[in-house]
Amino acid sequence: GIYCPTTCGVADYLQKYKPSVEADLKYMENKLGEIANLTKGAQDTVQYMRDQSVKEFLVYCEIDNFGNGWTVLQRRRDGSLDFNKNWVQYKNGFGHLTPDDSTEFWLGLEKIHKLSTQSSIPYVLRMEMVDWSGVRKYADYSMFRVSPEQDMYRLTYAYYSGGDAGDAFDGFDFGDDASDKFYTSHNGMQFSTPDKDNDKYDGNCAQQDGSGWWMNRCHAAHLNGKYYQGGTYTEKDAGESGYDNGIIWATWHSRWYSLKETTMKIIPINRLTGGGQNAGVKQFGDI
Repeated sequence: GIYCPTTCGVADYLQKYKPSVEADLKYMENKLGEIANLTKGAQDTVQYMRDQSVKEFLVYCEIDNFGNGWTVLQRRRDGSLDFNKNWVQYKNGFGHLTPDDSTEFWLGLEKIHKLSTQSSIPYVLRMEMVDWSGVRKYADYSMFRVSPEQDMYRLTYAYYSGGDAGDAFDGFDFGDDASDKFYTSHNGMQFSTPDKDNDKYDGNCAQQDGSGWWMNRCHAAHLNGKYYQGGTYTEKDAGESGYDNGIIWATWHSRWYSLKETTMKIIPINRLTGGGQNAGVKQFGDI
């Protein structure tokens, strides 16, 4: 038959390099196994992360009951930290990391970008939440990435991979309009802050809410929202705009219910073992 350089050439190329690629993958698998063995029984720690293009920076490493090591990107505990910050602050991060993990913080968009794109191995993003009754739920998103600042730190992921909190990142039908779900989804959205509007809304969602997030028009999930003691709040409580601006996960609680505690954390997908949050991840107070 006729020689096809596109198809057959690729096949020849793959056959030629397949043994060396398999050898490299086997080496990586062995190394990851060694690292997993070293972390068995380890404690949660604050650690330095090194990236050749940026200075070293601290991260909080949370070890769960299965020995999985998660890098924590965001923590809300008690409302002690104001998340109404500008673009530079969300870029660089704010709050403080402590060895006992007792503080609130936002790691920073630039660091989140570097962490989520540092390897060819994709990451899983886990959103953990606690309501004011002490109930804990979570949602996982596979192949999570945050783009560079030139693209306004755009959030992308491949698919929702499970959890008992529901998939609020996919949007929610609030019953106000037929387009609610489409315009409250978050995949592919750029990051917005009160002083830098990158959302799909005619106004400024971040300015109305007083916080930074991957806004659409505006949101069904918002873990950087305003902290309301007790959870339930009203349009009057939300201030002049009257919009839902609390810590929201609409597939679990109403948009007029602000959650008590939240954690955003990531792990390479090949390091994730065991069950979900309720199957063994340490409780926040025990970390």
